[in-house]
Amino acid sequence: MKFTRNLLSNAVRTCLVLGATGAIGLTANVAFAQDKDEATKLDRIEVTGSRIKRADIEGSLPVVVMDRAQIEASGSISVADFLRDTTFNSFGSYQSSSGSSGLGATTVSMRGLGSERTLILIDGRRAPTSPQLGSGQDLNSIPLAAVERFEILSDGASAIYGSDALGGVINIITRKDFDGVQISFGMGRPTEDGGDTEEGSVIIGTSSDRGRVLAGASYAERDIVFNRDRDYWYTGPGSSVYSNNFATRISTAASARLPHPTYGTAVPGLCTNGDDSDLFWQASTGVCQFNHKAVSAVISSMKNNSVFARGDYEINDDWTFYFDAASTKAQAFGRYAPVPSSPFPGGAIRLVAGSPNHPGTAPADGGLNPYYDDFYAQYANQDLFLFHRFAALGNRDSFSEVTTNNYTGGFQGRLGAVDLDFGARYVESRGWDKGENYVVGGLAQAPITSGAYNIYDPFAGDPNGLGFTTTILRDLKTSTKEFYANAGFDLFSLSGGSAAAVVGAEYREDYYQDNYDPLSESGQVVGSAGNSAAGGRDVTAVYFEVLLPFLSNFEVDIAGRYDDYSDYGSDFAPKVSLRWQPLDSLTFRGSYGEGFRAPSLDILTAKPSFSADDTNDRDTCIMLTGNPSCSTQINTWRIANPSLTSEQSEQFSLGVVWDATNWLNMSLDYYNIKITDQIAFIGSATITGCLRGSITMCPTGLSLFPAGTSVNPPHPEIGLGLELDPVTGGIVYAQTGYANLGEIQTEGYDFTARTNFDLGGWGSLRNQLMIGYVADQHTNDNPSYVGQPGAPRIRAGLQNVWSMNDFEVTWNINYIHHTHSWTYRDWIGDSRNGYTGSFEEYAEGLVGKTMPSFTSHDLQFSYKAPWDATVSLGVRNALNRDPSNDYLYTHYAADSVDVTLYDVWGRVPYFRYTQRF
Repeated sequence: MKFTRNLLSNAVRTCLVLGATGAIGLTANVAFAQDKDEATKLDRIEVTGSRIKRADIEGSLPVVVMDRAQIEASGSISVADFLRDTTFNSFGSYQSSSGSSGLGATTVSMRGLGSERTLILIDGRRAPTSPQLGSGQDLNSIPLAAVERFEILSDGASAIYGSDALGGVINIITRKDFDGVQISFGMGRPTEDGGDTEEGSVIIGTSSDRGRVLAGASYAERDIVFNRDRDYWYTGPGSSVYSNNFATRISTAASARLPHPTYGTAVPGLCTNGDDSDLFWQASTGVCQFNHKAVSAVISSMKNNSVFARGDYEINDDWTFYFDAASTKAQAFGRYAPVPSSPFPGGAIRLVAGSPNHPGTAPADGGLNPYYDDFYAQYANQDLFLFHRFAALGNRDSFSEVTTNNYTGGFQGRLGAVDLDFGARYVESRGWDKGENYVVGGLAQAPITSGAYNIYDPFAGDPNGLGFTTTILRDLKTSTKEFYANAGFDLFSLSGGSAAAVVGAEYREDYYQDNYDPLSESGQVVGSAGNSAAGGRDVTAVYFEVLLPFLSNFEVDIAGRYDDYSDYGSDFAPKVSLRWQPLDSLTFRGSYGEGFRAPSLDILTAKPSFSADDTNDRDTCIMLTGNPSCSTQINTWRIANPSLTSEQSEQFSLGVVWDATNWLNMSLDYYNIKITDQIAFIGSATITGCLRGSITMCPTGLSLFPAGTSVNPPHPEIGLGLELDPVTGGIVYAQTGYANLGEIQTEGYDFTARTNFDLGGWGSLRNQLMIGYVADQHTNDNPSYVGQPGAPRIRAGLQNVWSMNDFEVTWNINYIHHTHSWTYRDWIGDSRNGYTGSFEEYAEGLVGKTMPSFTSHDLQFSYKAPWDATVSLGVRNALNRDPSNDYLYTHYAADSVDVTLYDVWGRVPYFRYTQRF
């Protein structure tokens, strides 16, 4: 632990930045935790992170509760929007983006460890797995209108819930207690183009002495946002050489391009006549570049329609039947730049010597080059290559639709002194993904060779009629069949009360399917990549938990869970946690646990796919080119590794909760997580280095294949490895895939505070602060990457709520700490490789070494009308703060802006009306 003055001073500075001094006091951007005085009036309840019911919700584990009032005050229209703004989403997370195979999916990533290591629960049961991503849970499958509260456990919980709960658990508690009818409608209109929102819901509930029923329907939608809609994205033409450039060999390297003294490497005409300057642009170096930002969208549109019902019926004094049913349809649309000629069969478009599109073919001989001259003529007898953008075919449009059905039914009751809960559950997500305006590479080469497709003026005529375009399709499905049962009972008396225990068992059948169309699966489609996967497994689990109150102010909780997977093996996860309360106002807590993450089905069931990997291996270069220094390709198949097993974790936490006064409550928690046997993709370069001895950190199971393995490939049963030529030692064949390699370590602190001021005739003021501080995060023995691009050290949030009679004003502040810029990191790398210029010269004055911190302000005004309605007016990002922008970096889909981390919508005024009957 490194809880030093630096941490305290950083926290203080953050508070100052947020304006959290003076009369505001200590506050937080999380929901007000349920008042402890209220909790003591309740029956014993089950809190996230434990299956033992208790009256005191301030247990031995750090759980933050965000209630319905907090949800409505946020202005969010979806579960994804709300959770992505929490401080637990440390380094940001994926949201549905154009040009991605994850179109339509949105996730959350606790501790910056990835969505696959964050477990999402719905009423204590696993949320549906995202069929687009194959791992993690898709937040778009959960309607926000059905949510009563979020319970966030910022600690590992594999001993309770099994796989994936390494970074933490988010338990989404749905609404159950409601009488009457409630209708709600809202809309938001950003002050800049794109991103318009609309939402609505109807909820009906009734209850009697013996039962409750709630039913509802909701919809929420957000429009697409294009690059051109935001100034901080549309900063100039893109830099893709896949526009219209000649080359002498199959390489995008500058040395391989054909440098005309006037036209540069650009195909003359399209990049030189200015007719299509909005799409094509010629750099000062003469390279033709395509301005994909003029046509591409960054954030896809989203539509979510849901119906849900849940209820329970008290059969008798001892037994209750409960049910839950929900159906959600999530739709998305994205637009991406036209297809580039990558990957292309053979590596690039070939311009055959003497063919019409070859620049050295004279117009008198049937050539199409209107700029034919002596320079091009000297290459007349040499095949050339083309890196091209099929802009004349139109943009790549993607459509996604996933329907998720979730059904649960069970019984709760008591037999003698034993409390029982058992039931069954079925979840299915079924969907499709469609992409239009793609190219079949094997069919495109012929019209290019014949001249039917004119590379100098592709917009002439109708290139779509040449028969080489296609629509790509994916057939998506995930499903879970689950049976569960547990029993809770008292064991014996201790000084602090009765020892209690829970034992239980679960059986689950999981299925995953992501089938690409035959052309995509065989690698024939240009501008798209994907590998089909389909298969299932069953999981059997048994678990226990024991609560030991040794003293009235000291208790120990011990838990363990054994999971047996049919496809890779078994895991056991233990956990022990302690709670000590020396004073009524002071509680200390701590825990130690071990966890695991099972390999996801998309990895385990992936079908073998061909990939021509690049290599600069010396022996292979000599074998294939005769030159020891080269860049060439080898035959490679990506397979499902039969040796793959689960990730393992060790984690511990320490915390303190202080109820300082009747108006101030604070907590501070430290966490430390170590993940070993990390599941990572292992490419041919790593396999080569491991087997040749130049790399020492290597996964197990790699092997040198016997001679002849390259015949009739692939051979997934033998795992990852290489076949080497017995004479030259060059690589003949390789099999790559996922393996267990290396570790991740992270540690940090969570600070929360709540205040509640009674202002007399001026109403009341509640303030809440949450600060997430990542002290360190690194992989293997590498330096910490906290503070590097995309990994801020601090995320903080502040909520202030002033209430007076029927009026309420909410002011939320969200803060993301500064990071290094990508340009600075690139300058460091290039300087190590010989660049001698200063950073100022490198960055051209457009960006600094540090990306500035990001602070946004959200305001909402609400009025409770006498006709039992609530009218809310608000604005998110009221100051229209632009996200931190690295103008020279183009790694992200939004080019210079990290869309996984920052608010990209701009200022969004919104309105919401809720009527109750």
